[in-house]
Amino acid sequence: MENNQDLTDLLALDLGINITNRRPYAKEVFKWQDMELLPHSSADTLLCEIFEWNGRNWRTTENNLIGFLFSGENLATVKNQLINTPKHQALIPDFEFTKDSMIEYGLSLPSLFNIGVNGNIKSAKNFSVRVNGVTKARITNIDSPGIEILKNYSAFTQNESKSYRKNIKFNYLSTSLFYAESVEIFLEKESGVNLDVSFQTQDVEVDAKIDTDTTQHFVLKYSGNQAPFAAKFTKGKDFNIM
Repeated sequence: MENNQDLTDLLALDLGINITNRRPYAKEVFKWQDMELLPHSSADTLLCEIFEWNGRNWRTTENNLIGFLFSGENLATVKNQLINTPKHQALIPDFEFTKDSMIEYGLSLPSLFNIGVNGNIKSAKNFSVRVNGVTKARITNIDSPGIEILKNYSAFTQNESKSYRKNIKFNYLSTSLFYAESVEIFLEKESGVNLDVSFQTQDVEVDAKIDTDTTQHFVLKYSGNQAPFAAKFTKGKDFNIM
């Protein structure tokens, strides 16, 4: 159950939809896996970052749970463990953000993959971002630093109840983060339309399949310290990293 077709068939079966001659759409994958698109892209986004939900959008509080649970050398040790949490295949089929879904999610979406859009996406004939080779990092209650985090969290909720209620209980923690091994950008436009894409090249291998006035197709393969594009969130009061 590790190839794209098997995973796509399983997704379609679980959601009760028909997927023929296309990739799954991002919205379908996110619903299937209970994933959420992150509001920003940063290589220093860690597991256990604390987010707020305003009813429409996620917003980081710029705080991480471990900052409330540890200090000094212990904090540095746990932070380093989170930075180096292994990434494993997420068993998610390669999928696609279409032009319509990019508009729906917000025109800043491509920036999650360090892609810049110069111009109005709505003026494109076709624009999509295909996500390949999704990996996932997560914390569990059977591995470090999850074991230490859970132990200290339990004590924190009892001993620092005021801080717990104010900062964590009703907010959300990122308990899984998702990364792309590579993405493909497809852009088609009418001649003369002022719309193109750009991207950072640090730790990115760029393969320009097509690059003309009306059609662009780039493959970006990431290496080094990647930035996550999505997460699974757990409400603070329900946090048990099971």
